[in-house]
Amino acid sequence: MQLVKTQRDTLLRPLQIVSGIVERRHTLPILANILIRKDGEKVSFLSTDIEVQITTHADVGSGPEIAATTVAARKLLDILRALPDSGDVSLTLANKRMTVQSGKSRFALQTLAAEEFPTVAQAEQFNAKVTLPQKTLKHLFNMVHFSMAQQDIRYYLNGMLLVVDGKNVIAVATDGHRLAFCQVETDQDFARQEVIIPRKTILELQRLLEDLDNPVDLEIATNQVKLTFADIELISKLVEGKFPDYTRVIPKGYKNNFTIDRQTLLHSLQRAAIMTSDKFKGVRCIISPGSLKISSTNADQEEAVEELEIDYGGDSIDIGFNVTYLLDVLNNLKCDNVNVALGDANSSALITIPDNADFKYVVMPMRI
Repeated sequence: MQLVKTQRDTLLRPLQIVSGIVERRHTLPILANILIRKDGEKVSFLSTDIEVQITTHADVGSGPEIAATTVAARKLLDILRALPDSGDVSLTLANKRMTVQSGKSRFALQTLAAEEFPTVAQAEQFNAKVTLPQKTLKHLFNMVHFSMAQQDIRYYLNGMLLVVDGKNVIAVATDGHRLAFCQVETDQDFARQEVIIPRKTILELQRLLEDLDNPVDLEIATNQVKLTFADIELISKLVEGKFPDYTRVIPKGYKNNFTIDRQTLLHSLQRAAIMTSDKFKGVRCIISPGSLKISSTNADQEEAVEELEIDYGGDSIDIGFNVTYLLDVLNNLKCDNVNVALGDANSSALITIPDNADFKYVVMPMRI
């Protein structure tokens, strides 16, 4: 039975959308597959890793029949990528094998029964629904994602806190050493909801969301979140646990602060980072009236020193930072200037955008 007959690129797009979350090695072999369901012209493509599930649709079906099967996602994707750009591709199902044919190229792939594919059950009730432009949600994730923890024993840090409160949608991420906060205002009004979205889901959404004004519907349930945009539906389980109180972490009332050109600071830190080692990424910052001195050394007694003029009249402060944490935020911001506020050598630093209360980045000092 012929499932699909269409141009290569038309079939490649839905497969690229769903294959991002497919794990190469899995305890359940069927999870390396994608579920293809055909109902006349309409064909749906679904993948899951049990935690996250992505579905997309395309009108590429051939014939009126209804059918469903699962096939290895990576193999099918690799075959399509290797085929010539032009020309039609057909997928045919017979005797538990799927044949991929294009011109004089033919591939036969093993299939597994669609009934055995473990799909994620959708929550019966969603407590809140937020509608935002895709580019707004992508911006929110971009501004904080780099602060998420990776494989931390405090599992609730391996994700991003999403808060809807009144007219604000807030994203917060922290790994215990730094914290990023970003908020956007909407014209909707919500009762307060807090959920922790897993790291993998956030990274996948950054790949799928586009810089467009097209809407994305974000629905929140007690144990899962569902996002619908374009012809994509993504369902993700949530991380259970209590996220740290970010309002207590963000310092207030620092009197020592200065504004500096973002690119100038970024390039100075990049140069200083050359002399740090893989094990120790520390840079020393000496801030005194009119001057910022950045220095780094390594085990071979090599040294880098950068001196910058700044408009600063506060206390002299000698403080150390992990240079990676500073580079992460400066690389992600798109503004011309940043504001740096400091307490003393033992207090965290606060990096913000001048005249913008919607973004805050807190970084802890380190001993140099």
